Amino acid sequence: MTVAATRPASAAAAVWPLAGHGHACLRPLRSGDGPAEQRFFNGLSLDSRHQRFHIGLRELSPMLLALLTNVDGTWHRAWVLEQPTSAGPRILADARYVRDPAEPARAEFALAVADDWQGRGLGRRLIAHLIDEARGQGVNELFGEVLAENRRMLALAREFGMRVRAHPESGALVRVSWHPTLAVPIQDSRRS
Repeated sequence: MTVAATRPASAAAAVWPLAGHGHACLRPLRSGDGPAEQRFFNGLSLDSRHQRFHIGLRELSPMLLALLTNVDGTWHRAWVLEQPTSAGPRILADARYVRDPAEPARAEFALAVADDWQGRGLGRRLIAHLIDEARGQGVNELFGEVLAENRRMLALAREFGMRVRAHPESGALVRVSWHPTLAVPIQDSRRS
């Protein structure tokens, strides 16, 4: 199977100023990030876990943690937004997409933002980043499965001009999708 010609995957980290809160570093997820990802998950409220995984996970199983951290940079790409603290870097958000090997121009995206950072524009900036990266890798459709009750994420999808449709298999879910022909708002990466 051949993947369409793409620009090289971005491996560079980017510093994001956070209004009134210093800065954070957006960087590709690394293989050694398992413990940090586990701490990030453990810090999410049950509601945030439910919004991200669509079930009430109390903990990440070793298998799910491995699935989330075994990122190959081509089919599965993921980034973390981390902020330095006196105890070491703290993950504030996780964003990713996974390409469909049967249809490499399609990818499913997901993101999660720490509860105390929600509503500060990080999700917006992360979606803009995912769209930019996906576009550069030849992805023509970026889609996500969102709980129908997740009004914040649905509003964000609409802000990006994503199509919002009923899910074909579940009334509890909605499918949002981005295509290159859809308008994407210009994001100022200096704002949080």
